[in-house]
Amino acid sequence: MASLALVVVVGVGFRKAGASLVWYDEVASILLAWLTYYGAALAALHRAHIGMPTLVDRMRGRVRTLTVITGEVCTLAFFGVLTWAGVRVLSVLGGTTLVSLPSVPMSVAQSVIPIGGALFIVAQLLSLPDALAPPPVDDEDAGAASDSGGAGVWVEERRE
Repeated sequence: MASLALVVVVGVGFRKAGASLVWYDEVASILLAWLTYYGAALAALHRAHIGMPTLVDRMRGRVRTLTVITGEVCTLAFFGVLTWAGVRVLSVLGGTTLVSLPSVPMSVAQSVIPIGGALFIVAQLLSLPDALAPPPVDDEDAGAASDSGGAGVWVEERRE
């Protein structure tokens, strides 16, 4: 993110000075793609990507486990296909280079697709135990259990 900001600020500065850089638009767009793919993998590691955690956390038992596993299989399948397609794209690009920087191979810019897809898969697999763990009990649920005369519910705080 810092390098993207730096490239854009330098590019704007040069443009305002009347000496536009021919490469900064292309490099900035590539850096934005890298930020998106690698940021998505980081979000997946923290289970912070798009989903419906409230709905899943309200489910219990086998229904919850089946829902989590189904979602994981779909996500892993999608990113498996994306990673495979990314590798295929790299082989098609062959010896092409960036338009504005002919010394930089296009495969360097497009490598984010298979690398980002593989990182997302690894992040999903590493965070799967957290997804399968029972959700924390809400204060309302704990109060209802103790008010109904049932055994008290002890909840361990999850620290992140």
